Amino acid sequence: MAAPFDPLLQHPTRLTVLAFLSACAEAEFGTVRDHCEVSDSVLSKAATALEQAGYLKVRKGAVGRRPRTWLVATRAGRRALTEHLAELQRLVAAAEAAGAATAATVPADTVPADTVPAPTDAAPTDVTPATS
Repeated sequence: MAAPFDPLLQHPTRLTVLAFLSACAEAEFGTVRDHCEVSDSVLSKAATALEQAGYLKVRKGAVGRRPRTWLVATRAGRRALTEHLAELQRLVAAAEAAGAATAATVPADTVPADTVPAPTDAAPTDVTPATS
């Protein structure tokens, strides 16, 4: 049986933050905020939830005299993201298979051609598999 969806990652902001961090060794809070297009308070709340789950570490420091906060995805966070994305991909594959099976059993003259996508064996080209 496939791993279930991670309830923590079903929240769009937490998923976005962890996905962004999964491609970085670490990232400064402001950089994450800007790329995820959220406010400081929204990112802070998401980071706290991810940190409590063990998916993210927060590192505080300073650059010159200015305080800075860096965020780092943990190994557990990267694994959770990979499993969550795999479950999403499994769901998409199941939907594609169900759609292809339905399209194969429905007479062509009963369904307008533009409502049933043509089945394809090609993987999406805009999706890059996560690496460990």
